[in-house]
Amino acid sequence: MTAPGRLSDPYAPDGGSANLADILERVLDKGIVIAGDIRINLLDIELLTIKLRLIVASLDKAKEMGIDWWEDDPALSGAARRRELSRENEQLQARIAELESRYDASRDAHAEVVRDE
Repeated sequence: MTAPGRLSDPYAPDGGSANLADILERVLDKGIVIAGDIRINLLDIELLTIKLRLIVASLDKAKEMGIDWWEDDPALSGAARRRELSRENEQLQARIAELESRYDASRDAHAEVVRDE
């Protein structure tokens, strides 16, 4: 007899039971991929295609499969956000240096014109 809140586990070798946490642990450990495409055609003209891909797995399992896009997404990773901010900072510093050199060259040219007058 199974305890309340527990489901019978058809894969348990001893006929025991599994609860939702056990099932979720197995799913995350093994991973599940759900894929599907939706196409809308009108008179053999493709109007819309939606490709759906869903992977349910633990982070460790996803990394084993080579999936780690969240590590480079600034919205999800502090390290990625810091890299993005550092890159923006370098670009801004380079732009400021360029503008300052243009300003200095323009100021020097203006000062030379004034001296010649």
